[in-house]
Amino acid sequence: MAGRIKVGLVGIGNCFSGLIQGIEYYRRNPSQQVIGIIHDKLAGYGIHDIDFVCGFDVGENKVGRPLVEAIYEPPNMVDWIPREEMPGTEARVFEGPALDGVGIWVENRVKPVQSGRSADDLADEIRRTIRETGAEILVSYLPVGSDKASEFWAGICLETGAAFVNCIPSFIASDPGWARRFEEKGIPCIGDDIKGQVGATIVHRTLARLCSERGTRIEKTYQINVGGNTDFLNMKEQERLVSKRISKTESVQSQLAERLDDDSIYVGPSDFIPFLGNTKLMFMRIEGRQWANIPYNMEVRLDVDDKANSAGIVIDAIRLARIALDRGIGGPIRPASAYLMKHPIEQMSDPDAKAACEEFVAG
Repeated sequence: MAGRIKVGLVGIGNCFSGLIQGIEYYRRNPSQQVIGIIHDKLAGYGIHDIDFVCGFDVGENKVGRPLVEAIYEPPNMVDWIPREEMPGTEARVFEGPALDGVGIWVENRVKPVQSGRSADDLADEIRRTIRETGAEILVSYLPVGSDKASEFWAGICLETGAAFVNCIPSFIASDPGWARRFEEKGIPCIGDDIKGQVGATIVHRTLARLCSERGTRIEKTYQINVGGNTDFLNMKEQERLVSKRISKTESVQSQLAERLDDDSIYVGPSDFIPFLGNTKLMFMRIEGRQWANIPYNMEVRLDVDDKANSAGIVIDAIRLARIALDRGIGGPIRPASAYLMKHPIEQMSDPDAKAACEEFVAG
């Protein structure tokens, strides 16, 4: 039942900018193999079958602008395709409610619209926009810590019938109550908290599982991350990091044969270093014991573009959500969530999740 996939975006930041510019890169370079998790056709859907039909944001320099212009507005940094060469579309950016989506560290960079409109007033316009544009999937790129805003947009999906792809660690698809509401409405959701293609958490959990499966005992481990974009600036506000640390820590814990005590594992963002831009640095250490109780340790330094890491996953999440819509499947899409997200409603090993995802695609 392949056709066009109409997608609305919540949060027109670096993550979405990297997604749409990456699609344009492959359009311009058809001989290039599309590098992604399940990168070829998914039940007939390719990456060029996606139409971004509307966006929602709170920044005064983005609201009211064409979508393909808003992606270049500060504080966005992704510039893989020159601004003047990006093809235009009719899609525009509409105002969304700020709620708890703007942290104290980023407020002077985001500069929210001061329209004075309430969330209830905006909700009417948002529902109308989704219906008029035909958006059938909403992808949430809200900042970490936007719990109330995430619930607002999850509610919008339940009211409009749009599938929900939740890329942040505000627990919707993995929360039993929200999961039940999506299932009862027959609306798919995929979440929560996007994994990178080769990101900090996927590398950490893979190596932790390797150590565990090879019969060693892991005694301590940590993962710290630094970066220079607004995502890391936002995470300087410690109160916004509670669910992020839970998401990343449980993703690693789920791969261990024996759960570590809380004091023996630390996984989470560490600091904001402005000159790093969209570069993310991860430092990971595992300490454990082998045969005859002999100690060992390993350390890893990972240097990646944070937004390319995200986009390569979201491109699959969108298509998997559309497959679920086509088949009338509601609630959390467990194989997709387990494979693509850090905090799914059901954790699996990555090989098992990949196999389950392929079975889901095959029907």
